[in-house]
Amino acid sequence: MYQRTGKAAYKADLQNTLDLDKYLDHPHIFYRTIHIAGTNGKGSTSHMIASILQEAGYKVGLYTSPHLNDFRERIRVNGVLCEEQFVTDFVNRHKQFFKDHKLSFFEMTVGMAFQYFKEQKVDIAVVETGLGGRLDSTNIITPIVTAITNIDKDHTAILGNTFIKIAGEKAGIIKKNIPIVIGEHRGFLKSRFRESGLQQKAPIHFIDHRTKNLPTDLKGHYQKSNVRLAVKVIELLRESKQITVSQEDIQKGLLQVAITTGLRGRYDILNLHPKIIADTAHNSAGIKLLIKQVNEELFKDLHIVLGMVSDKDAASVIKLFPKEAHYYISKPDIPRGMSTEILGKHLNSFHLRFDSFNSISQAFKAAKKRASKEDVILVTGSTFVVAEII
Repeated sequence: MYQRTGKAAYKADLQNTLDLDKYLDHPHIFYRTIHIAGTNGKGSTSHMIASILQEAGYKVGLYTSPHLNDFRERIRVNGVLCEEQFVTDFVNRHKQFFKDHKLSFFEMTVGMAFQYFKEQKVDIAVVETGLGGRLDSTNIITPIVTAITNIDKDHTAILGNTFIKIAGEKAGIIKKNIPIVIGEHRGFLKSRFRESGLQQKAPIHFIDHRTKNLPTDLKGHYQKSNVRLAVKVIELLRESKQITVSQEDIQKGLLQVAITTGLRGRYDILNLHPKIIADTAHNSAGIKLLIKQVNEELFKDLHIVLGMVSDKDAASVIKLFPKEAHYYISKPDIPRGMSTEILGKHLNSFHLRFDSFNSISQAFKAAKKRASKEDVILVTGSTFVVAEII
């Protein structure tokens, strides 16, 4: 399981997914799909698009990863988790095939999602890539539109250690003659995507970061570019008459993303006094935007509950955290979690004050005990950290 173990569990090959797809009789061809990739924001963008389409009356499948508490969060139809019975039946029915072909957890899950959407007779499925794009298991679909949110250095051991290499992997979802929407604003990366678009004869569209934004119920300031991307995707499909969506549907859909789709962990405010914020930011680009917004909050003291996974460039992330905060650190409860000792060494190198705990939940309890009503508690560093306290 890549999310738990790391690179050793990653398979850079689509053959298993193609074999499973053939075995299941290509379930994804029975409905239209929208494909979303990117370093940060692809989950939020996928949920926004799904919410708008639901508001317009479509039956919408939504495939995202990873989950927080329940595996079924990855596979939803109109915001409702897939049925537990379906999951167990699917695994039991196809277990021998999984064993014979040595399928990974993610490969099985993609096939399961596509089959569920077929059985549920969805109109459209919004599909988020798991990692990268070119060799991601989701990349067997032929969508009606693709979108790439942005590029940052994450999963460098697999996707490459330069922005251009990572962009090349993400650009792998661009399909022949299928329109692509790009959220990235840096010129050299736009050129890289333009090159891939020309190779595939795919109409390419870049969002305008200067346009006035529509409001959304998702609180993070970083959602602005995600809103622009989601709206551009919807507008392209509307202009090509592939969907019927009103401006009111767009506005309403954006205002109730969390309610409609069940999205959690994006500047998720869990309490007001003290203000408790949970955010799954885990790389330098995400943490930079998160800390900028937290610094705009009114508070007396800042308490940060922090955990990370071991394959992250911890130094590049930790140097972005404020010196004046007090940190409560622990290892996330997964094999891939960074040990408290190593995380503590990183914090020491930047002269940050911290206490160590045996679990994230213990760290969170300590932060709540110490915080006054005028303080802010931020829980961040990894999806798995947020999952342990939500």
